[in-house]
Amino acid sequence: MKIVVAYSGGLDTSVLLKWLKEKYSAEIIAYCADVGQAEELDGLEQKALTTGASKCYIGDLKEEFARDYIFPMLQAGAIYEGRYMLGTSIARPCIAKGMIDAALAEGADAIAHGATGKGNDQVRFELSMASLSPDIKCIAPWRDASFRKDFPGRAEMIAYAEANNIPIKASMKKPYSMDRNLLHISFEAGMLEDPWYDATTAADREMYVLSCSPEDAPDQAEYVEILFEKGNAVGIRSADLTNTLAQLGDVKSTGECDGYSLFTPYGIMRILNSIGGRHGVGRIDIVENRFVGMKSRGVYETPGGAILLAAHRDLEALTMDREAMFTRDSLIPKYAQLVYNGFWFAPEREAIQALVTHTQQKVSGEVRVKLYKGNIMNAGRRSPYSLYSEAVATMEGGQEQAYNQDDATGFIALNALRLKASARQKK
Repeated sequence: MKIVVAYSGGLDTSVLLKWLKEKYSAEIIAYCADVGQAEELDGLEQKALTTGASKCYIGDLKEEFARDYIFPMLQAGAIYEGRYMLGTSIARPCIAKGMIDAALAEGADAIAHGATGKGNDQVRFELSMASLSPDIKCIAPWRDASFRKDFPGRAEMIAYAEANNIPIKASMKKPYSMDRNLLHISFEAGMLEDPWYDATTAADREMYVLSCSPEDAPDQAEYVEILFEKGNAVGIRSADLTNTLAQLGDVKSTGECDGYSLFTPYGIMRILNSIGGRHGVGRIDIVENRFVGMKSRGVYETPGGAILLAAHRDLEALTMDREAMFTRDSLIPKYAQLVYNGFWFAPEREAIQALVTHTQQKVSGEVRVKLYKGNIMNAGRRSPYSLYSEAVATMEGGQEQAYNQDDATGFIALNALRLKASARQKK
C-alpha cells in the first residue's frame, strides 16, 4: 500500500507519519505544500525521511496560492464572522490540490491528513479532495479510535516523538500549535484554550512571528501606496521599499509603472507582510464558530492581508456602482462561510466568484494608507474610473446643474408614501 501524507514537520504529522507506516505496513510519501511557511521548511525533507517516509515532495505553490486563492478571496472582501480573514481556511484547498497531483503522479492508494476530528481542516481537506478526485481514499487517523487511544493528548504525542527521536518544536512549556502560510499565521491550543487568557502581554510576545506588538512598533507612521488593476494589487510605492526588498531577499520587481514598482501576487504579499508586520497591524484574537459545531479560540496575524483588504475596499468605494457593491456585499457572509467550511471548489462558490470578478472590472487605481502602531488609516485614493464627482458632492453653491436640491423634495415624498400608508394602517 502507498499512502501520501500531508506533512508539515510539526508534532501531529510527524507522529502520524510513523504511526501510519506501522499500522498499514505501507510505503509513506510525505507531501508538503510550500504556501509560504518560510524557515519552517528548513530540513523538512531530511526529517520526513528520518521519520520513515520513502520520499518527500515539497510543492512550490506560493505564487499559485497568492494568485489563485488569496487574491480572488480578497476581491470578494471575504471575512468570516466579521473578523477572521480566513488565512488557514483558504490554504487548505490549495494544499489539497497539490496533494492530489502528487498522489496521482505516484499512483498512491490513499491520502492521509493530520486534521483532528474536532476541527475544520478535516472537512476542508476531504471536501476539496472529493471535488478534485472523487474516487481516492482518504485516511484520517484522528478519527481512528486506536490512534486516539495511543495519543489521548498532546503530552503523549510529545513523549512519543521524544522516544522516537523525532525533533519537534512543541513542548509542555509552549504547547500551543502554529500554522503559517503566506497570508497569515495562527495560534491555538495550550494556554489559548482559555478564552480569558490574555495573549497580548509581554509574556507571550515571543509567540508572534509576522508582527511586532503595537506597543513596540515605530513611533513614526509609514505611508504605503498600492496600485490596483481590476481589483488586484499589482504595484507598491514606499519610501523604504528598497530596504524592505533587501531584507526579504527573494522578491524582485517585474517592472515599473507611473512610479510604482510592479510585483507578482506573491511579491505583493511578502512586501506588505513585512511592512505591516513592523507596524503591528493585522492581529486579532477571536472565538469563532467551527463548522463541526463547537466554538474555538484562535489568535491570528495577517498584516499584509489586512492592508490589502482595507486598501481594496477603499478603492471599491470610489469606483464601484452602489447597487453592484450592495449586491456583492450581501454575498460576503455566504462566500466567507463557503471558504471557511471547505467548499472552495463547490459550484456555488465558483458562481459567486464569477459575479465578484465582473464587479472588479473598473476597480483600478491607487490607494494610499498610513500605518501606525497597529492601525491602518486610509489616506487617499484616486482612479481614472472614479464615480466620485466633486461638482455633485460639493457643499458650495453654483453647481445646480449637476445636482438640483429642489429635486430631493419629490424624491423624499415618493419614498415616504408607503411609510405614511403603513403608519395610517397601524392607527
